[in-house]
Amino acid sequence: MGQIAARDRLIFALDVPSAAEADRLLDRLQGHISFVKVGLELYTAAGPEMITRIIERKMRVFLDLKFLDIEETVRRATNRVAAMGVDFLTVHANRKALTAAVQGKEGGSLKLLAVTVLTNFDGTDLRDMGIQRTVQDLVTARALLASEVGCDGVVASGEEAAAIRQTVGSRVTIVTPGVRPAGKGVDDHARATTPTQTIASGADYLVIGRPIRDATDPPATVATILAEMQVAFDAREESVRA
Repeated sequence: MGQIAARDRLIFALDVPSAAEADRLLDRLQGHISFVKVGLELYTAAGPEMITRIIERKMRVFLDLKFLDIEETVRRATNRVAAMGVDFLTVHANRKALTAAVQGKEGGSLKLLAVTVLTNFDGTDLRDMGIQRTVQDLVTARALLASEVGCDGVVASGEEAAAIRQTVGSRVTIVTPGVRPAGKGVDDHARATTPTQTIASGADYLVIGRPIRDATDPPATVATILAEMQVAFDAREESVRA
């Protein structure tokens, strides 16, 4: 088993309100990061042109738009995303939406990630929506669904990554947002974990935004996070070999 390079597994959440702010941050982080998440805020402000500009910087793109609509709309929208050269796309873990997205990517290189339960949700939020399952039960059920319909991975909290691995094994990629270095606030994430905890539990990619975006020295913050991630990935690889 080859060594995992932490730099390939850190996804920077580029959650800013404008293309100008995005470019400013990307200039500072050029050469320090290789994977960028674009969410609703930036995509609404800057559109597909922002995706093109990121790809021109030789960075990978995770487009986090959380598709959920009628099948034809999801199918056609996914097809457009695939044509843009995006690496990851999120779709809510609804069987019809996921199946349509799988059809829409038409076997291309785009990886589809099923959103299980948002990391700012807890059991109370689920009950407010009429869902009586625990967060972990719902996450693992949706991960199994994603695997069954042909999705490439899931988005889930580090608190559920181990349970996902027990349910679906290595069949799906686990991408974890809400990751916070030790000593940092959790912001609005109800189920935040540190990089070490997240990787030890089985996650493959870590999405980190505000701790980097709001840092006085973003490149130095990235270097610190990557160092912790590398130690954690190496420890996990060693435990597998043991």
